[in-house]
Amino acid sequence: MTDIKTMMQVFQVCDSTFPIGTFNHSFGMENYLFERKIKKAPQFKMWIESYFHSQYRYGEGLLTLLCHDASLEDILTYDDIITQSTLAKETREGTKMIARQMYILIQKMYGDTFSLLNSYVAKIENEQAYGNPAIIFSLFAYALGLSPQEVFTMYGYSIVSTLVQNGVRSIPLGQREGQVILHELITLIDKLYHEVATYDEELLGANAPGLELAQIRHEVQAARLFMS
Repeated sequence: MTDIKTMMQVFQVCDSTFPIGTFNHSFGMENYLFERKIKKAPQFKMWIESYFHSQYRYGEGLLTLLCHDASLEDILTYDDIITQSTLAKETREGTKMIARQMYILIQKMYGDTFSLLNSYVAKIENEQAYGNPAIIFSLFAYALGLSPQEVFTMYGYSIVSTLVQNGVRSIPLGQREGQVILHELITLIDKLYHEVATYDEELLGANAPGLELAQIRHEVQAARLFMS
């Protein structure tokens, strides 16, 4: 079992207030809001569950597991697959920006402690990799000794907590309703782990078309609160 100090160090990076820019991105949710498909808590819950059943399952979630004991060559392959399979330009570029802010802050706090993470960052800086926050987080957390289940679950928590807060300020969604949805998604993330743990890289990037179309439509949306 991971010691409490290590868990707190990882949880700091998972916190929705960790300043890496995720509060600027809705990952397509705002388009559903704009088109009145999301009006209140029930529709938002349906959307976020769909997001985790699709984009987290076959994207960031699967990435966190593939990165366990992966070589730098493997990491670069996963980086390329997940980036090339992200059709929406703003989502693709937003993901790169979040990754950059994440590794800058981790390196500021920990220096050159994590060799594989530093090697991946060097590839990003030399434009030999795109950069993905799920990979950055995974390399950081695995270097601290977390298990695949802990990494999958904690990174999932970081995403859902941020998206719920974005929903609170944009729908608007009540804080109490948001916390109930967050609680229910924690249970979903735990269930998803046991399914995704059986997958391999062939399923990486197999996203649902509806979610990606909303992300693409958001790029030309007339009024926006979020960058993506």
